[in-house]
Amino acid sequence: MEFLVKNTRPETLKTATLVLAVGEDQQLGEQARAVDTASEGALGALLKRGDLAGKPGQTLLLQGLPNIKAERILLVGRGKEDSLSAKQFRKVLGATFGVLKELAGGDAALAFDDVQVKDRDAYGRARLIAECLADGNYVFDRFKSEKAKPRKLKKITLLTAATDDAERATRQASAIAAGMALARDLGNLPPNLCHPSFLAEQAEALAVEHKHLKVEILTEKKLRELGMGAFLAVAQGSEQPPRLIVLQYQGAKKKSEQPYVLVGKGITFDTGGISLKPGPGMDEMKYDMCGAASVLGTFKTVLELGLPINLVGLLACAENMPSGRATRPGDIVTTMSGQTVEILNTDAEGRLVLCDTLTYAERFKPKAVVDIATLTGACIVALGSQTSGLMGNDDALVQQLLGAGVAADDRAWQLPLFDDYQEQLDSPFADIANIGGPKAGTITAACFLSRFTKAYPWAHLDVAGTAWISGGKEKGATGRPVPLLTQYLLDRSEG
Repeated sequence: MEFLVKNTRPETLKTATLVLAVGEDQQLGEQARAVDTASEGALGALLKRGDLAGKPGQTLLLQGLPNIKAERILLVGRGKEDSLSAKQFRKVLGATFGVLKELAGGDAALAFDDVQVKDRDAYGRARLIAECLADGNYVFDRFKSEKAKPRKLKKITLLTAATDDAERATRQASAIAAGMALARDLGNLPPNLCHPSFLAEQAEALAVEHKHLKVEILTEKKLRELGMGAFLAVAQGSEQPPRLIVLQYQGAKKKSEQPYVLVGKGITFDTGGISLKPGPGMDEMKYDMCGAASVLGTFKTVLELGLPINLVGLLACAENMPSGRATRPGDIVTTMSGQTVEILNTDAEGRLVLCDTLTYAERFKPKAVVDIATLTGACIVALGSQTSGLMGNDDALVQQLLGAGVAADDRAWQLPLFDDYQEQLDSPFADIANIGGPKAGTITAACFLSRFTKAYPWAHLDVAGTAWISGGKEKGATGRPVPLLTQYLLDRSEG
């Protein structure tokens, strides 16, 4: 979808559909008043008659208004609040796109300059518009015998006086939406196709598209040479070989500038191993690689924007299966760091691939490391599907990520990482156990990872509740937290 920005009077613009927002008080903003005046009071008359109450998300499509260049006018209710929350505004935008995508017109223009959004300036409002509409255009029908009909809507024009801010916003939003679409595609693919080697191929394909991206694939042999005993333990029950995918982007002026590192959990299917998961809902364990998918999606966004930073991505990819070769509860493995781990539960496998990958990250001498993982069901219990869990060993980094989440409307919430929790991981036979019992499961998982991150500032995003929508007709990958990660990197590149 193409986004354009124009500073022109809405009543003079030739477009298939002109979209105007109307409040419950029937008051029209400046842009809508201009259309009302040009149409000899047609809008005001409709509102007085009660054809549109102006409640959030209500719509009314009008044809043939006099003296208006647009073929049709779409009125969208914005509610009675003077300033909408981001969630309320998303509802307005969702209703708008729901009508536009069914129309025959190939373009539309949005006159939303009069709609105020809390904590959003002109840039923030325009970016929210473009992200929502572009993401709403996403369709995954690769395996449907009957494909979705191509949508005629190809171009959206934002009518605004703040053209510079809006142009920057739409450029960034389009790149973010592209990154989210890649992450969603990878998450939605079936696990018989999307396995570790396939993810490696996708990373290499991205490098072909963008010459500034370098990709290295570490095979099982290399992982063994590096001493990644925890990583290999997860993969040993599967016919699919593990892969550690290393992406390097050098966009900073100084190639020697320390990079930021993103580490993604890429368990392409998680049966739980010998600690087998319950059968119902196990199909959704194809989404256990959404952390890795979000890193690839963020790289796509960063590459399209050409951000002036150095960035490394590490995708820890394996399949967790039960077999005669699979790891057993009670096995002890040696990690790349030299620490030994007693595997009490083979379904706590994400932390095992991540711990060796976090040790590997040390060689890049990073400014900061952020890992992203669908790590614990306990995070869903604590925060639901709205908010990602966030912990770390560096408060400045944690605050940067929290702020990025607010700015991107892709929020995280900080959970404690007190030393008091570490003793839950004590093992009588090894340096550390891979689970800490039923209490504070999200926190003890992060405590486990913290044992391998002492060499750099580190934060952990648990996206088990936010990376995909579970069950129902809306089931599927969300593309989160690509917006949060991108905003964090935008802030670092502009700071």
